[in-house]
Amino acid sequence: MKKVLIGLLAVVVAMVVGYFAFPEKVAGYMIDAARSQAGLTKKEIKIDDHNIVYLEGGKGQTILLLHGYTGDKDNWIKLAPYLAKDYHVIIPDIPGYGESSMIEKASYDLSNQMSRLHKFAQALELKKFHIAGNSMGGFFAGSYAVRYPDEIISVGLFNAGGVTSLEKSVVMKMIDKGENPLVLKDSKDMPRLMALVFVNSPSLPYPLKKVFTKNALNNRKFYEKELKEIGPDFLSLEKDLPKIKAPALILWGDQDKVLDVSSVPVFEKGLKNHKTVIIKDCGHLPMLEKPQETATQYIDFISGIK
Repeated sequence: MKKVLIGLLAVVVAMVVGYFAFPEKVAGYMIDAARSQAGLTKKEIKIDDHNIVYLEGGKGQTILLLHGYTGDKDNWIKLAPYLAKDYHVIIPDIPGYGESSMIEKASYDLSNQMSRLHKFAQALELKKFHIAGNSMGGFFAGSYAVRYPDEIISVGLFNAGGVTSLEKSVVMKMIDKGENPLVLKDSKDMPRLMALVFVNSPSLPYPLKKVFTKNALNNRKFYEKELKEIGPDFLSLEKDLPKIKAPALILWGDQDKVLDVSSVPVFEKGLKNHKTVIIKDCGHLPMLEKPQETATQYIDFISGIK
């Protein structure tokens, strides 16, 4: 019995040591497990000079989900299990983010990103599909619907960019002063960033926090490049909203410090066919902070489209 207890203790100690000594490996196991639990498989495809990595799972009508600035495909990992029960879900790392190619000489302005996403959809033979995005991804989703209206069944705008809000958010006021508060400054900067995007920050295990911080700091200069390139077009969706034919869901966290909730009436004014949902006590990332409520509202919306 004593030998068994010693053996178990040794295993526990080894696990604890591994948890802190090899955070990248542990984080990889955690992410793989979360994707598997969501019914998603990681795949990749070559689109021109970019390798695009994406998650795919489920059957039924297709939903293409687009993450926001500095984000990646796993931003949707908590929402995906609810959708994959009845829908075919595809979640790419938008070129320039996550595990997809980051090419210094390439341009990541709106026109080039739309072209890449369209070629991606064509390569996967997506004929008609729902498209939804958060923040920059919402801006891309709306812009895609403007450019390729015959492909889109519905548009999901989750705390989306693309319009001028009636009141400037905390983050936009900082950007006006020449700051970029959405990138990490150093390895101890995570609490500040989490407080900006969440009302109640979800717990982040040490290995995931370690890897996220490392990747964010490594990619900081590239994110700055992308912000400069997308910046001139970031409010361009507003004038094109009337061109969106598909029904749209405007979904927003009521305490968003990145893109103020006063963006909602701007979207409502421009869209011909829309439904609005405001999620209480929620920040910029409703699919992470309140995934079940967000999924319920989104599924209710798309399932009601004739």
